[in-house]
Amino acid sequence: MRNVGKTLVAFTLALGLSACGSPPEDKAAEAPAADTAAPAASASAAATTAAADAKPAAFAQCAACHAVEPGKHGVGPSLAGVFGTKAGDIPGYTFSEAMKNSGLTWDEATLDEYLAAPMKKVPGTKMTYAGMSNPAQRQEIIAYLKTLK
Repeated sequence: MRNVGKTLVAFTLALGLSACGSPPEDKAAEAPAADTAAPAASASAAATTAAADAKPAAFAQCAACHAVEPGKHGVGPSLAGVFGTKAGDIPGYTFSEAMKNSGLTWDEATLDEYLAAPMKKVPGTKMTYAGMSNPAQRQEIIAYLKTLK
C-alpha cells in the first residue's frame, strides 16, 4: 500500500510539472481581430497611457490597507487624491494626532521619506508598516499616487 501512495504522489507531481513546460494555448482564434485601420502612433500612445495608470507591483503592499477609490477607507485612508494634500486631512478617516499635527504635505520628497520609514518620519502614526527600502519601488508608487484623482 505504501508503494501505491508513493506512485500516486509521483504521478501527481509529474502531471503538475508537465503543465509547466507546455506551450501556451492558441488564444489568437479566441481574440477579436485588431482594428488595423488605427494608426500605430495612436496604439502606442494608448499603451503608454495605460502603462502610466497601471498600479505598480510594489503597490500591492499598500493595497493591503489602502483603497484608491475616493472616500473608500480601509485600515488606512483612501489614497485617491492624496498627492499634494496636507497629511491627516482626508475627510472620513480618523487619523492619529501625530499625523494630524505633523505639518506634512504629501509631495514627492515627503512621500519618499515617509514610505521609506513611516514611523520614523511621523512618530506615533497609526501606520505600523516598517517601510519600503527600495527607492525605485517608492518612486513607482509615488508616480502612481500622482495619477489618483
